[in-house]
Amino acid sequence: MKLIERSKYLNELRQVRGIPDIKVITGLRRSGKSKLMDRFMDEVSKEDNVNIIRINMNLKKFEELKDSERLYEYVHSHYEPEKENLVFVDEIQMCAGFETVVNSLHDEECFDIYITGSNAFLMSSDLATLFRGRVYEISVFPFSFDEYMAYFSPSDIDQAFDDYVVSGGLAGSYLYKTDEQAKSYIRGIFRTTVVRDIVEKHHIENEELLIMLADYLMDNVGNITSIRNISNCLPGKTNDKTVGTYLTYLTRAFMFYPMQRFDIKGKKYFKSDKKYYLADVALRFAELGSKTPDWGRLYENIVAIELLRRGYEVYVGVLYNKEIDFVAVKNGQRTYIQVSDDIQRPETMNREISPLLAIKDAYPKMIIARTKHSETQKDGVRIVDIARWLMSE
Repeated sequence: MKLIERSKYLNELRQVRGIPDIKVITGLRRSGKSKLMDRFMDEVSKEDNVNIIRINMNLKKFEELKDSERLYEYVHSHYEPEKENLVFVDEIQMCAGFETVVNSLHDEECFDIYITGSNAFLMSSDLATLFRGRVYEISVFPFSFDEYMAYFSPSDIDQAFDDYVVSGGLAGSYLYKTDEQAKSYIRGIFRTTVVRDIVEKHHIENEELLIMLADYLMDNVGNITSIRNISNCLPGKTNDKTVGTYLTYLTRAFMFYPMQRFDIKGKKYFKSDKKYYLADVALRFAELGSKTPDWGRLYENIVAIELLRRGYEVYVGVLYNKEIDFVAVKNGQRTYIQVSDDIQRPETMNREISPLLAIKDAYPKMIIARTKHSETQKDGVRIVDIARWLMSE
């Protein structure tokens, strides 16, 4: 498989090297966590006075280390005094009682620790509890469009973007010769890894209900969603509590990302009725098939994940009952963003720009759309093509 330099994540790992926290690489299954760890480990191993202790729980030779006592003994048996000792453990959750081992190694202050694990077993919300707050989390997403371009080096950015929307950023699918084979691989990530992990972790009996809930969310990305509405759409007597619990499992496993609504004028957050965005839109095509999508909503999904990838806090804006797709916040600064498929018609342009013009503060405002042209401006609002925005810094 072709490898590309995932500079953003590598730089983040370089910056936290040696800091006395447990470095945990999280993200959706098959998003490249293990490859990233290997790349960083290879880079560090070329230095002098460094000792690398590498454990991959997927490999047969490390089978005995699924016992916590054996894991602890193994790490210590490979410790080298007078050197910088870095411990890399992949799929840490396969060791029963792994958290006690990691916490002990951390407390001994002899090791710089890096781990990955199943998205259901190393959820962001659990990390502080598992490791007593001594954690630095590095969130890895599937390939961005920029990384997709680096992988394939296409000559036509517009055709490449159209392909990316369907193919997505789960790079393992790029090895297959046909679209159906690629979709089968992506469907397998959802069905046999994400769902299986959640079922095993939380001892879920109704797996089919979990899948139906995920399918519903995939088909409704970018729509305001309430637990009650979901319950009403699912078959049988599905209660709100079950839906809310399953929804939490899917979001904590990095399958979906919830976006809270924010009242721009009142400067307050709404606690209910969020939007949910899929970690990679290719999962929708693989799971739901080729039914005609709302392209504007899919573009909105891609922008939402890209904003998260770039380190923004992202909210859904509300102003006088009008919706602003995103309020993106970084370093205390806001950017207001509308996303659209096609703004060539005057009525569509007016629909997208009028909520932005109603905002009276001085923060930047932009429309990200499928223009296929260079950036323009209208009434102080930037108009940016989505493919070119995704390739920008």
